[in-house]
Amino acid sequence: MWDKPQLMTAVSDLLLVSAAAVLFVALLVWGARLPLLPLREVIVKQELREVKRGEIERALSERLRGNLFSINLEPLRLSLEQLPWVRHAEVRRVWPSSLEVNIEEHVPVAFWGLATGQFVNTYGEVFSAIASQRPDESMPLLVGPSGMAPEMLAYYQQAEEMLKPIGRVPQVLNVSPRLAVQLKLDDGIIVELGRQQTKAPVKERLERFVEHYKSIMTVARQRPKVVDMRYPNGFALRVAAAPAIENKGKP
Repeated sequence: MWDKPQLMTAVSDLLLVSAAAVLFVALLVWGARLPLLPLREVIVKQELREVKRGEIERALSERLRGNLFSINLEPLRLSLEQLPWVRHAEVRRVWPSSLEVNIEEHVPVAFWGLATGQFVNTYGEVFSAIASQRPDESMPLLVGPSGMAPEMLAYYQQAEEMLKPIGRVPQVLNVSPRLAVQLKLDDGIIVELGRQQTKAPVKERLERFVEHYKSIMTVARQRPKVVDMRYPNGFALRVAAAPAIENKGKP
C-alpha cells in the first residue's frame, strides 16, 4: 500500500470527505439545539375568505416548538388541513425567522345531500363546513350516492350547458341508489331521465327534452309537474291536478 501513492491519495481524500460530513452534521445538530434563529412570525400569503387568522393560530400554536431549522413542517401542514375550509396547505421556512403559509380554500359550487353544511367544491369533492357568510342560494343541490359527487358535478355542468337554449337552469340533480337520474329545473318542472343505457344514454334523453320543450309546453296547456323522458320514442307528462270548483250559484 505504501508504494502506491494513488491509492493513498484516494484514501486520504475519502477520510477528509467523511470528516467534513461528520463535522457538518454535528454543526447542524448543535445549531438546532441552540436558541438561534427563533421563529418570530407566521406569514399567510393569501387573503382568505372563510379561514380566519385565529383558526390558523390555534392550529399551529402547539406545534411551533424549536427554531427555524429544528421545527417539523409536516405536522404543521397536516394541522392546517384539518380546518374545515382548508383544501390544501403548504408551509415553508423563510430566512431568517419566519414561516410562510400557503392555503387553498375550498370553493363551494353546489350543496350536497340533504344534511346542512355539506358542499361540493370545484374539484367535485364533498366537504363539511359552516360558512361565515350566507351561502349562495343559487347554487344547485346534488343528491346521490356517496362517492359519486365528481361524476354528478360533471353531469350537472353538462346539463346546465345543454339547457341554455331553452332558457332553463337545473336547480337539483338527484341520482337514486339505482343510479336513475332526475333533474328539477328553475321553473319547477321535474325531468325524469332514468338510468344510463348503451342504446339510450341519459344525455340523449335530455337532448330530446330540449328539442321538444316548446311542444311539451304546448301539449300540456299548462306547466307540467313532471316530464318523463324514459320512453324510447316519446315522453309522458304529469300535470298538477286542477282545484275543485264549488258552485255557489242560486238553485
